[in-house]
Amino acid sequence: MSALLAASRLIDAISRFMGKLSEYMVLFCCLISAGNAIVRYAFNYSSNGWLEIQWYLFAFVVMLGASHALRNNEHVRVDLIYGAVSDKAKIWIDIIGLLAFLLPACIYLTWLCWPFFAISYQQGEISGNAGGLIRWPVKLILVAGFALLSLQGVSELIKRIAALTGTIQIDTTYEKPLQ
Repeated sequence: MSALLAASRLIDAISRFMGKLSEYMVLFCCLISAGNAIVRYAFNYSSNGWLEIQWYLFAFVVMLGASHALRNNEHVRVDLIYGAVSDKAKIWIDIIGLLAFLLPACIYLTWLCWPFFAISYQQGEISGNAGGLIRWPVKLILVAGFALLSLQGVSELIKRIAALTGTIQIDTTYEKPLQ
């Protein structure tokens, strides 16, 4: 179990790094958006490349930040019974959810996105817009994001199993979002 927990800590560190990188990408996206607006209105000039880089960065934020959200237990839950059961039951709900839903879906989506990226890379696909960007980097982020989310799912599974065996303690507190 100690080797698995060490692997879990490594995966967590990668997700933490990607989460921090995603935070900076939000800043870059805002700066690019503001700069693009200033140039468009002050100089009557715009570039599709600047518009596309904004949605590329947004894709990076969402896809790379998802594993960070899962690691921090800040992901979306359908809380029908989770808040009303014991900690052990919450751990079992998490294990079943990881094994039945998250991991199969993320592994399948990683597998589906790979050819989507590979074809784009091999063909040197470029945006159809004038001044547009190459497309394969954003398609690679789909593969990387789902793969990283799969890895974080494995890390969470390891931690839940270790918690069941009493090797570690985890916080099962889930705070419902305010609505």
